[in-house]
Amino acid sequence: MIFTPTMTGISTPEPLKFAFTVKTSAHAGRAGSRPLTLEQNKWEQWWSIDSSAETRALYIHIPFCRKRCSFCNFFENGAKPSRVTKYVDTLCKQLADAATTQFVLSKPFDTVYIGGGTPTDMQANEILQLANVIQSFPLKQNAEITLEGRINGFTNEKFEAALTGGINRFSFGVQSVNTEVRQAAGRFDDEQTLLLRLSELAKHPTATIVADLIFGLPGQTFDHWIHDVQAIIDTGIHGVDLYQLINLPNSRIDINEQKGKFRERADTQDRAVMYAAGAELLELSGWNRLSNCHWRSDKREKSIYNTVAKQGVEIVPFGAGAGGSIHGHGVMNGRDLKAWHDANKSGTKVPGMVMSVNHNAQVDSIIKKGLDKGVLALDELPVSLREHLQALFAKWQENGLIELGDNRLNLTLAGRFWNVNMLTGLFEYLGSNPLLEQVV
Repeated sequence: MIFTPTMTGISTPEPLKFAFTVKTSAHAGRAGSRPLTLEQNKWEQWWSIDSSAETRALYIHIPFCRKRCSFCNFFENGAKPSRVTKYVDTLCKQLADAATTQFVLSKPFDTVYIGGGTPTDMQANEILQLANVIQSFPLKQNAEITLEGRINGFTNEKFEAALTGGINRFSFGVQSVNTEVRQAAGRFDDEQTLLLRLSELAKHPTATIVADLIFGLPGQTFDHWIHDVQAIIDTGIHGVDLYQLINLPNSRIDINEQKGKFRERADTQDRAVMYAAGAELLELSGWNRLSNCHWRSDKREKSIYNTVAKQGVEIVPFGAGAGGSIHGHGVMNGRDLKAWHDANKSGTKVPGMVMSVNHNAQVDSIIKKGLDKGVLALDELPVSLREHLQALFAKWQENGLIELGDNRLNLTLAGRFWNVNMLTGLFEYLGSNPLLEQVV
């Protein structure tokens, strides 16, 4: 067997801090499909075929922002009102047409996610317009429908429009509550304004309110971080994500550091300690962990989309830059807004990229789901694969990343922090030590 430290981690008295060198990506995956050339008539045929998916999601992309955040490297389009209106009108027509197809009607959707960009930059009437079109899709009873965005500019009028249209979950990119830290990261509001608004929204009797926090931002100390987590707990919102800062190429943070404009930020070891402290504070406060990075204070928060998106389910994408899968094929719409509008005018609807069916997808989704939740049910894996992975699992256990027992692999706290590295390492292990049977 071939082993490398990037597969197994290293043996260290402090695996939380030192098992791997650094986290370089938010997600892990492996090759298993190739680009396809799909003709317009074939694409149209796909929409006349029943879906075979057991779980389905709808993803709608709103590619506009008023401001580029310091950690973001995929800013797309400024949120000029006339541009947003034109886009929403075109998008809603596209959705209305799709809602009548056999493919869409054949199975109900479990969850809908309106992401971006900053979807809350839409006007109230546009939010309602979009939400009403979504209701023309076959949705499961009590389907989770999420609107992503920011607190700044999210008025009561927008909130009521969303609720009227059936949107029931709201996910806000808070990142930090500290005024200096968050405004340096590209957020608008100060701490008091932010926390007051979150508290107001959380009082709604049925809406689910969720926030993202990032640890490792420039200028953010350990004390800032603990205050961030405690302040979010005190607002009474229903869910929170704790995300580690990843210094993405061409982000404002990356560009400034290349120019020598450094602002102190936590290194990997300090971020590990911040993660552990944040998790402990949430759980001591009675919050339940749903995944390695997500906790809830109330059972109304189910985080359905974020859960199934990591499991390889069918995600039907709409909008410029939206990605997902149809009939097992990965698809990605082109990001260029003008090209997207031109294609719609001409009647060309084939995505910018279509991939062949990934025959690893089913097994990979089991592994991804388990490692993301922190518990992998080994008896869900094919026997030959499970046996083939035992050597890697033994290394992980020796290095303090997992505990094995009763056909379950449980991530330790260190394993939860390093789970993306571990998944990347597992795929590297399978690439270097291929299983002869074609089960992966």
